[in-house]
Amino acid sequence: LLKTEVDENGETTAFINIRKDPYTELEEKYHFQYFSFRSTVGSVTEPKTVKYVLANAGEASYAHAWEDSTTFISTNPSDPLSWTRKLDTTYDSTSGELSWTHTHNQNEAVYFAYFPPYSHERHNNLIAKISAAAASPTPTTDISIESLGQTLDKREMECIKVGKGKSICWIIHRQHPGEPMAEFYAEGLLDRLLGLSTAGSVDGLVRRVTAEDMYTFYIVPCMCPDGAVRGHLRTNAGGQNLNREWAPTGDPSSPDYYDAPTLERSPEVYHILHKMDQTGCDVFLDIHGDEALPFNFLAGSEGCPNWSPRLQHLHGALLAAYSRDNTDMQIPISYEPEEVGEGRMNVCSNQIAVRYDCLAATLEMPFKDCLSNVDPVRGWNPARSMQLGASVLGALAYVQPYLRLEGEFWGGFRKEDEYVRPTENYKS
Repeated sequence: LLKTEVDENGETTAFINIRKDPYTELEEKYHFQYFSFRSTVGSVTEPKTVKYVLANAGEASYAHAWEDSTTFISTNPSDPLSWTRKLDTTYDSTSGELSWTHTHNQNEAVYFAYFPPYSHERHNNLIAKISAAAASPTPTTDISIESLGQTLDKREMECIKVGKGKSICWIIHRQHPGEPMAEFYAEGLLDRLLGLSTAGSVDGLVRRVTAEDMYTFYIVPCMCPDGAVRGHLRTNAGGQNLNREWAPTGDPSSPDYYDAPTLERSPEVYHILHKMDQTGCDVFLDIHGDEALPFNFLAGSEGCPNWSPRLQHLHGALLAAYSRDNTDMQIPISYEPEEVGEGRMNVCSNQIAVRYDCLAATLEMPFKDCLSNVDPVRGWNPARSMQLGASVLGALAYVQPYLRLEGEFWGGFRKEDEYVRPTENYKS
């Protein structure tokens, strides 16, 4: 809180600054955008309206993304279904301020957030449920949980192994801690795979995708627990953006050379990549949230030197099948693809695509309302993030037989499975 002002009409305005992440050495900046805070108004005998102003919003990492954003509100923050949107949220690009109003009752605690938080307590509860499922005397499939190493703050890097199939699928979540929708996605996926909310009962598709002729899944629910606990947007405890730590940057002979991943700066990536080198990888998803685009989308590995008709058709088929199973996923809108050979190899999905010559993509969910299926009051939210996670299994099952096939196998795909080169320009 910077200050509180009361004008001549008795109207109260609270000015707040968003806290910055630690300095990021590679990107040479202080990231910030995510916010979550509580406000209580006491000493009033009748409802009191307060205007909230994020004074440094215009300096945020993605200031342009505030346009059409709406702040979340709840009086019960631990319930992800309780959050709704403040529809009077506005961004003034001239002053660089994001603002909204709320009418408080006396001593009522109200919580505001950029997106509902996924707390470390909820993370630990999820891990406990998974551990109980793994210890069940009658599990529906092979389940194990392993710590692959520790973070800079000595938190465990949990990885859940599910299934006994021949194809290896890695899905990691929340490299950027200020994107909590990614861990809600993980919870939805794990709930369906393990029957966490149904006493271990799972559906027929789960049984099929975890069988010997399908998948073994390696799932990391939270790649950056330190940053999540500290309230960061994009960095771990040391200020590293983990999604730029998957390979060294620069010439080793140059003084600007940046080595990555390392145990000293990015142990989270170091430990996961070490395990992936042991298991291999046939298909990979990196789950994120995007501040600007009001859609769910996949960003592919078009910029990688090994981008080929094989990977192009696999990407098209995976995305088409996903959009058929859940219409919150769509095809034409995504980041502008990089040209072949121009991809950044320190970015996770690019590194994985090349390292294992596999289908690899970044999945992004919106902070804003999802224009594929508009819901202004709730917008994109934790429940829909969980549903999107649960619904990915059908698309993965669809492409599994083709992941390592040679030759022009795509003749067996549907017409609507063809790859579509995406664009960010959804307003034209």
